[in-house]
Amino acid sequence: MIKIGILGAAGYTGGELIRLLINHPQAEIVFANSESNAGNPVTDVHEGLYGDTDMCFTSDMPFDKVDVVFFCFGHGKSRQFLQEHDIPANVKIIDLAQDFRLAEPGNDYVYGLPEINRDKIAKANHVANPGCFATCIQLGLLPAAAMKLINDDVAVNAITGSTGAGQKPGATTHFSWRNNNLSIYKAFSHQHVPEIRQSLTQVQGSLDADIDFIPYRGDFARGIFATCVVKTDAQADEIIEGYKSFYKDAPFTHYVDKAIDLKQVVNTNKCLVHCDKFGNKLLITSCIDNLLKGAVGQAVQNMNIMFGIDETEGLRLKPTAF
Repeated sequence: MIKIGILGAAGYTGGELIRLLINHPQAEIVFANSESNAGNPVTDVHEGLYGDTDMCFTSDMPFDKVDVVFFCFGHGKSRQFLQEHDIPANVKIIDLAQDFRLAEPGNDYVYGLPEINRDKIAKANHVANPGCFATCIQLGLLPAAAMKLINDDVAVNAITGSTGAGQKPGATTHFSWRNNNLSIYKAFSHQHVPEIRQSLTQVQGSLDADIDFIPYRGDFARGIFATCVVKTDAQADEIIEGYKSFYKDAPFTHYVDKAIDLKQVVNTNKCLVHCDKFGNKLLITSCIDNLLKGAVGQAVQNMNIMFGIDETEGLRLKPTAF
């Protein structure tokens, strides 16, 4: 059994991680840390787990008793935590925040997108889990990058559910504002753009084009639906064949021959991708569950790869669909 510690276990990602891991046949949660909820049952916060676990949150962090620790902190807190605490060198870390996603001197974290970094993840001690928008958009664009098609600015629009903003209520997350509403935020300046550029450059070899990303807040709880427009004279059949070839060995990312919708992926670790050609414009649509393939589902996928077990273990989930 893989023995696991969870830090920041009371948030949305912590709750989803507990939900996945208590049903994972090769995983055992040793501790679920939450300072503010220490001693309280996990079900006091994550009420969807009634009947599934009698675990309690704890303020303890017995790192010597675990094989891997998941960081479910807010962005910027992982680096600070590591400066203030010692984690044994033999304990693997999977960080769900953005602190270590960009390659820089002294950063030994592997960027945890299995579709392009599976072999590196398998050898890694530390993995930086990709962002949710970044995962959805990259998986839409990476096959095009592999075919050297991204040579002009890319127009990207993507809409996310309210859970992407975290569990703590805010002015743009509470129900009365979000309901029957739509808005954009961080236009052209979203924090996930650098990691998208990093992966596209890795696959294509260079990237001179801009990623013009407009994020939207959606009136729903879960999921991300993205559209990307790439200018290219490549033929549609060649592009589609390239997409299918790129993902032929990916257990969770699938090219679909007809238009896709969000309900096909919610509550799964899947990403679905579809392409349409309009003259010299390639329209790419992709969708994921932001809390699963965009966060903890991919984190568990990375854990499976790191420990050499079936990549799909604990992740065979049915979409909500209807």
